[in-house]
Amino acid sequence: MSRTPHILVVEDDREIAMLVSRFLRNNDFRVRAVPNGREMDAALRDGRFDLIVLDLMLPGEDGLSLCRRLRSEGTIPIIMLTAKSEEIDRILGLEMGADDYLVKPFNPRELLARIRAVLRRAGAAPAAEVGDSPVLAFAGWRLDKAVRRLFNPQGERVPLTGAELDLLLAFCERPRRVLSRDQLLDLTQGRMAAPFERSIDVLVSRLRQKMERNPREPELIQTIRSGGYMFSPEIERLAESPAP
Repeated sequence: MSRTPHILVVEDDREIAMLVSRFLRNNDFRVRAVPNGREMDAALRDGRFDLIVLDLMLPGEDGLSLCRRLRSEGTIPIIMLTAKSEEIDRILGLEMGADDYLVKPFNPRELLARIRAVLRRAGAAPAAEVGDSPVLAFAGWRLDKAVRRLFNPQGERVPLTGAELDLLLAFCERPRRVLSRDQLLDLTQGRMAAPFERSIDVLVSRLRQKMERNPREPELIQTIRSGGYMFSPEIERLAESPAP
């Protein structure tokens, strides 16, 4: 039997927190709700969570700062909630490391769908197709599709969020092809999970920060003017997983 996902809701609006918590519990999730970053930290010390629903406007340390701190400490999936609808706020949330972004007011069913999609990306290891190689090697790097892990040329694991890993997989499966932002959205998160093109730019930037020797002069993920992006290395398909 699979484990029931545990969701941490960080929301200072008591009515919204109660609504979200009740709806998620009715859909077979375990939920804990806290009103601020201090209590979020205490909850994370006390228990294990599979995803955090994080409000942007919080008393004390705000959601962007909390998201940045959470991402520096690990790869737990984060969905941000905000009353701000401007694209720049969504981009800032993604730049801080959020996996998805939802604007208030929202339908609880949409939040549920996004939680399920993010958890699927973060934790699901899709079954390899017949004849499919579980490990992709390029420029000294190795990407193990079976366990969804990336290893650098020194053999060290490089933590990636679910969204970052899905984008890298899309590139690796289509090397040396120009892929538009629309194509990358469809190949990775899908329109519902990432409804604006700039989210791809943010994820590419995050991958470059983790993988490129000089993110300002990228060699692996190249920008094609008026076209999109191209993954430039040759891909070698291996049968063996890299040593942990």
